[in-house]
Amino acid sequence: MLKYLIEKEFKQIARNSFLPKIIVMMPLAVMLILPWAANQEVKDVKLSVIDNDRSTASQRLTQKAAASGYFLLTDISDTYAEAMRSIEKGDADIILEIPHDFEHDLMTEGKASVMLSANSVNGTKGTLGSSYLSSILTDYAAEFREENAPEGHISAGTFRITPRYNFNPHLDYKVFMVPAMMVMLLTLLSGFLPALNIVGEKEAGTIEQINVTPTPKLAFVMAKLIPYWLIGFLVLSLCMGLAYGVYGLIPSGSLLTIYLFASIYILIVSGMGLVISNYSETMQQAMFVMFFFLMIFLLMSGLFTPVASMPEWAQAITVLNPLKYFMQVMRLVYLKGSSFSNLIPQFLTLCSFAVAINVWAVMSYKKNN
Repeated sequence: MLKYLIEKEFKQIARNSFLPKIIVMMPLAVMLILPWAANQEVKDVKLSVIDNDRSTASQRLTQKAAASGYFLLTDISDTYAEAMRSIEKGDADIILEIPHDFEHDLMTEGKASVMLSANSVNGTKGTLGSSYLSSILTDYAAEFREENAPEGHISAGTFRITPRYNFNPHLDYKVFMVPAMMVMLLTLLSGFLPALNIVGEKEAGTIEQINVTPTPKLAFVMAKLIPYWLIGFLVLSLCMGLAYGVYGLIPSGSLLTIYLFASIYILIVSGMGLVISNYSETMQQAMFVMFFFLMIFLLMSGLFTPVASMPEWAQAITVLNPLKYFMQVMRLVYLKGSSFSNLIPQFLTLCSFAVAINVWAVMSYKKNN
């Protein structure tokens, strides 16, 4: 019985002119476009400089900031009011004001003051841009002290830090986002398509024909889950191939671990889609309900912002978010090379979700013989 039901599901998918295309085109669009767009790296910050000193030291500081790779020197203003007009027009993000006697103060007192003014409409850009510029100023001050120290004098208290970045040595944000994009894609395809399945048969009237057959509810639900389970594996494999071919990204850990967790996670989101489909009467209703839950799951999964940075009440809610656990697994296996023994808490949690949601899917399907 189960064999013929699964065969029916695959025939329905193949006859649909839209589903096979979306199964192929959606991974291509997500993997080739979104990792470049969903990027929180701050670069090309537009810098306006007010050089009141017009000295060699001030010109060198300006050149150092412009050559750092983080800033674009878009404006050299004569007054602060003129620089503020550049901020208001969007031609500048940060103002660096160098005062009179800048070089003189550095030579005689060993220190000098400058003023930074940042446009914080975009708080991330303003904060990180100011931090980058402060780091450049600190580095410039250290270089100036070393170059102008008296001959034979040893500068005390000077440290040079050489950072070492583990797991993502080049701090490439795409490396962090690509595994998460795979999880998001599996959630969209393996969640939305089953959510539209049963309710689609309700609207077409074919569900009544199945209801009068001796098909057990468990077999019926399994026949709905297994095709999307296999489609999820196909999509995941395609995404991993694109990650390697386009970004040169391969898992540091075991592929077997990824597929094991994916097999459980696909059952969770597919089962959730079937639960929504069981309670919905129209496809529009199922789509809105699924979209509502997916928006919450995606935004509270750590996709863009760390869960640890959320308020405590929000962190408590994420305990019920299966997307969070699988996203942790993908990033840990891909970037850190974590083994299954390191991921046992996530495994047990996902298994609990899979059992609970799929039992709910079977129980909520109302079959009238």
